[in-house]
Amino acid sequence: MEKLIYALWRGPGESPDAYAQRLRTDLAEALRAAGARALRVNVADGAVEPAAGLRQTHTRPPPDAFVNVWVDSANNALRKPLDEAVAAYSLRHAAYLVSESQPLRNRRPQRAGERTEGFAQIALLQRPQRLSYEEWLGIWHDLHTPVAIETQSNFEYIQNQVIRRLTPGAPAWDAIVEECFPAGAMNDPYVFFDAPGDEARFQRNLQRMMESVHRFIDMDRLDVVPTSQYLVF
Repeated sequence: MEKLIYALWRGPGESPDAYAQRLRTDLAEALRAAGARALRVNVADGAVEPAAGLRQTHTRPPPDAFVNVWVDSANNALRKPLDEAVAAYSLRHAAYLVSESQPLRNRRPQRAGERTEGFAQIALLQRPQRLSYEEWLGIWHDLHTPVAIETQSNFEYIQNQVIRRLTPGAPAWDAIVEECFPAGAMNDPYVFFDAPGDEARFQRNLQRMMESVHRFIDMDRLDVVPTSQYLVF
């Protein structure tokens, strides 16, 4: 089993909510017919408008959705029907083969076809040139992982290491991170940093997190996209 992540850009004139609905229904059925074994859709729809302040944009225009697809094989010929299905439901798309790690499995109930509680923050990482690949991966996986879990209110944390880009011109992301947070974290930094009503804890968690991310992320090359997460099948 292999995992693919498609980044999608919607066409002009279509609302975020209408696009989200088409991805969860029409595209989902097309991907199932094309051989997808499992599907999760993350899309920047109206439900995450309160999280606009968390958005960070380096890639312009930023993606509007991310489709996570599990397949028996990502080989080019076998993947072609999936690529064609995604292309039919996007103005533009970029495909990535990833290696998925789940340091924090989802702690909240999930039902197929329903929106996951809260929101899912997608971070698109590029390795800083100052670090070798091995150094960057070691800091991210071995040193940063516990910090990300201990200082935030995330209830799911998925690290997708990009193995290779599958479409010409795809943005040069080295990792795609998925983190789920409670709804209150969309616009309350104290909830985001797991410190509601506790100024001292908030400052400690914020400082620890910022020190950690600066070790392996160039913040001016970072994309952050708040999304709704849907476990489709």
